[in-house]
Amino acid sequence: MRTVRMTTAQAIVRFLSAQYVSRDDNRQRFVPGMFGIFGHGNVTGLGQALEEVGSNLPYHQPRSEQGMVHTATAFAKAKNRLQTLACTSSVGPGATNMITGAAVATVNRLPVLLLPGDTFASRLPHPVLQQLEHPMSQDLSVNDCFRPVSKFWDRINRPEQILSSFPEAIRVLTDQAETGAVTIALPQDVQPEAYDFPANFFDERTTKISRSLPPESQLADAARLLARAKAALMIAGGGVIYSEASSALASFAESMGIPVSETQAGKGSLPWNHPWNVGPIGSTGGIAANRLAADADVVLASGHASPISQPHRTPPSRTKTSSLSDRM
Repeated sequence: MRTVRMTTAQAIVRFLSAQYVSRDDNRQRFVPGMFGIFGHGNVTGLGQALEEVGSNLPYHQPRSEQGMVHTATAFAKAKNRLQTLACTSSVGPGATNMITGAAVATVNRLPVLLLPGDTFASRLPHPVLQQLEHPMSQDLSVNDCFRPVSKFWDRINRPEQILSSFPEAIRVLTDQAETGAVTIALPQDVQPEAYDFPANFFDERTTKISRSLPPESQLADAARLLARAKAALMIAGGGVIYSEASSALASFAESMGIPVSETQAGKGSLPWNHPWNVGPIGSTGGIAANRLAADADVVLASGHASPISQPHRTPPSRTKTSSLSDRM
């Protein structure tokens, strides 16, 4: 097996530069750039690696760690989750500044890759500047705070661990149903450590985002319910936007004469002035959509990660709910 000797940080930069996604035969870079605020914990690792081998991974200078994560999350949303930006920080408060942004990305199912610097894996220089120590354990750092707000979390204590960790990170980031923040903590002595990496680890890889179709039986049930409906309502979720199905939704609403309401994530599924757009629904929604939901005999949910429950004001015996989850 042919190998290439480089530092862990260089290998990470090279690997991220070779990741692509494809949907509907449209192939593009998955990580087209990286944000970073450098200091102890990442300046001699990822910072140096970006300078040496990062020609295909442009660096963008932010002004705050939290701001760069929010920006990366907004970028992923604008790109319909087909692209994202990596974010790196120094160890200590630089890392913890990213936690709020990680939580926002995860609860909204938006992909963002976080690479915070971490304390020395060797533990020889402990304690270091701005290191927060746990009195009962030597293997905890502030980066463990990312665990509950990340879809995937790992710490790289040996260079060869990236061979399994980073492919898994890409798998989670490109999962359209379960994506969110992915955090991989990088101890500052491991980042510049050299290792003989397999050369094929840096080959271009394309993750295909497929459009899975709902079962025929589910489509038949929805069609049967709509055919008998006298007061139907559609609820559009974020999946309508991410799957670029707004035109299909508009055509369906116009041809069937069904009003469309929106969830928080589905806002913008139809233009605000579209004649069949009745606005947001739910506890943070508007009067029009909620009144239509209360009187609906069929509610069709489209573009949701999970089925929509029946409106709480409507008797269960009256309203039927059908869900086509993220499949438009």
